Amino acid sequence: MRKWIISVAVLLLASTAQADRLKDLASIQGVRSNQLIGYGLVVGLNGSGDQTTQTPFTVQTFNNMMAQFGIKVPEGGNVQLKNVAAVSIHADLPAFAKPGQTIDVTISSIGNAKSLRGGSLLMTPLKGIDGNTYAIAQGNLVVGGFDASGADGSRITVNVPSAGRIPGGATVERPVPSGFDQGNTLTLNLNRPDFTTAKNIVDHINELLGPGVAQALDGGSIRVSAPLDPSQRVDYLSILENLEVDVGQAVAKVIINSRTGTIVIGQNVRVQPAAVTHGSLTVTITEDPIVSQPGALSGGETAVVPRSRVGADEEKKPMFKFGPGTTLDEIVRAVNQVGASPSDLMAILEALKQAGALQADLIVI
Repeated sequence: MRKWIISVAVLLLASTAQADRLKDLASIQGVRSNQLIGYGLVVGLNGSGDQTTQTPFTVQTFNNMMAQFGIKVPEGGNVQLKNVAAVSIHADLPAFAKPGQTIDVTISSIGNAKSLRGGSLLMTPLKGIDGNTYAIAQGNLVVGGFDASGADGSRITVNVPSAGRIPGGATVERPVPSGFDQGNTLTLNLNRPDFTTAKNIVDHINELLGPGVAQALDGGSIRVSAPLDPSQRVDYLSILENLEVDVGQAVAKVIINSRTGTIVIGQNVRVQPAAVTHGSLTVTITEDPIVSQPGALSGGETAVVPRSRVGADEEKKPMFKFGPGTTLDEIVRAVNQVGASPSDLMAILEALKQAGALQADLIVI
């Protein structure tokens, strides 16, 4: 089996086709990260912690922690914890993470703490969706933002000071079971389902490894035969993930972000014959009051008489024409010639879609 894998690797090295690697196109079913979450306390803050009158759960958590060390806080006592903040901790547990390894954690304030800068997270268990503890987090926070205020009420805030990270701040205590070494097959799930891409992957694997090794389940999943031995399975997948496969072209799309004015036009967008003209009408209203001065000895009073001036200016833009099967380059060239702004281009694309001349999915986000 190992000699056969090495021979396949030599064939792959000899291939010079320009394509995308399979590891960039698909992921292995069952090999995934898992989300962890926890609740804890950040201490050591410089008076920027929770206001305990508004966040009683911070005091409750503090009292529970002190009770574990045999210290009982007097009931009814007015405990003010300006240097303590209740926080949530979340992290991603990578696939194949083993006990003793460390992962990064993100800490976010739950209460009304002004800043977590300079704080330290106390030991906090991180649990999965099944309720089991998979990691323990603790350490000093790295906060990118800061908050400063003056005695007169002036205040300045940069970025978000109520959230931070601890690189390598959690130690893995329990591995997540994986189905990687079970069965004699593996399933590859495409990151972007596409029938053409799935067919190309199946054809390429079967051409190198033999007929029937790979089978397409649908446009997004491919099942491949795999060795039973875990070591050989790792060698086998290292070969598969480096296969270079021709990717099917994506569906023609035009993405419009109306909030930022960003427009992205895919390479497969086509426009049927259409003539477009787009202009704008600008109406200007100015106030030019006149002072009315009465005649001498008339007994009148000086008054200000309002006078408005209204003008209209319609911008003249030439009409441009799209020929049959107009490509992306021709669309960009035509729009640049008339100097259309992003907002103008949005209106033009929407009108072309309504007219049935735009052969693409128009997505507004």
